[in-house]
Amino acid sequence: MAASITFFPVDNGDMTLVQLADSAGTAILVDIKIRAAADDPNDKTRDVAKDLRDMLKKDGKGRPYVDVFLNSHPDDDHIMGFEKHFYVGPLSEYPDDKKPYNERRIVIRELWCSLIVERRASKVHKLTDDAKAFNKEARRRIEVSRKKKCVGVPEGDRVLVFGEDDESRGLGGVLIKVDETFTKVNEQDVSAYFKGTMLGPLPAADNAEDEMLAKNESSVILNMSISADARTPGACRFLTGGDAGVEIWQRLWKKHKKNTDVLRYDILLTPHHCSWRSLSYESWGDAREKGKTATVNDDARNALAQAIDGAFIVASCKEIKDDKDDPPCWGAKLEYEKIVKDVKVKGTFMCTGEYPSKTSQAPLKFDVTADGPTMPPKKASDAKNQGISAAARTPHPHG
Repeated sequence: MAASITFFPVDNGDMTLVQLADSAGTAILVDIKIRAAADDPNDKTRDVAKDLRDMLKKDGKGRPYVDVFLNSHPDDDHIMGFEKHFYVGPLSEYPDDKKPYNERRIVIRELWCSLIVERRASKVHKLTDDAKAFNKEARRRIEVSRKKKCVGVPEGDRVLVFGEDDESRGLGGVLIKVDETFTKVNEQDVSAYFKGTMLGPLPAADNAEDEMLAKNESSVILNMSISADARTPGACRFLTGGDAGVEIWQRLWKKHKKNTDVLRYDILLTPHHCSWRSLSYESWGDAREKGKTATVNDDARNALAQAIDGAFIVASCKEIKDDKDDPPCWGAKLEYEKIVKDVKVKGTFMCTGEYPSKTSQAPLKFDVTADGPTMPPKKASDAKNQGISAAARTPHPHG
């Protein structure tokens, strides 16, 4: 099976499916935003739940499943639709087997989460019912892992916890510490096809809970190295960071500027839906109203500018307009466009709200090849709209 990365059009929000090239076609889903409006046949909202189901495999009992679901942080635009579309609880109690396929909730074989995110988020904003359901399921799975001493945990109960603190210590093999690299997905060694490096959430300040590390700034940040096949490791590096803001990217640059390899990417999902607040401490809109330009934080930009030749930067957001909105922010778009133009082989900036056109959106899929990520158009009209194809894109070297 070919490896791929698919970004679903969800307006301002994130929903990304990574599929590996192993024989099982391992599926890693990062965040969801499934809007109820898509259920209305008279509404133009894209039915991304159907798109997702059409891409997923079924288990031996006909249940749709993902091998992994990661929630980067519990904001509604990253977890919307969780209760309706995903099953929580022991697999032995799954109740949907007699329902039509499109009504069967999706099984999560392994859950990836951060307890740091949950606690910091709860101090600054109220969690939605979807976020509460996710956190409850994460804690159920953590308790199962503790009881089994992290050995022999069955599918449907498995969990990986990102970020170490007082509550997460002692979780042994299901704890991933900051800067740690891992190659297991759903308890399977997929090192020939996948390597993940966890860059965040960062720990709070030593003396007190750092207010800058609340909510969005506690997002899980992963750099995934995805192989085209067993002979072509690291063909695509995908960097995703939820809604991490300027403070975090500034800290990451100061931490890794002498070894920037952990920040390098072929595909970057712009933090916080192409928000200016991931690049600057200043307000884009306020500066614009005063006839000024907000100042970019050089360290944060450097962290987000580690593009490999021919890289793609993807903004998961609505159409980006030349106005004072944020997110998405016109100024952030201009900065990301500069980043992909500055590499030796020019890259491409794309927006899910404008693909394949501003009036009609569809999932944005990249195939992972030995030459890096490419975008095969689904039909001639899409190729014309997107202006990019695998044949038109100059490949870049790997390995």
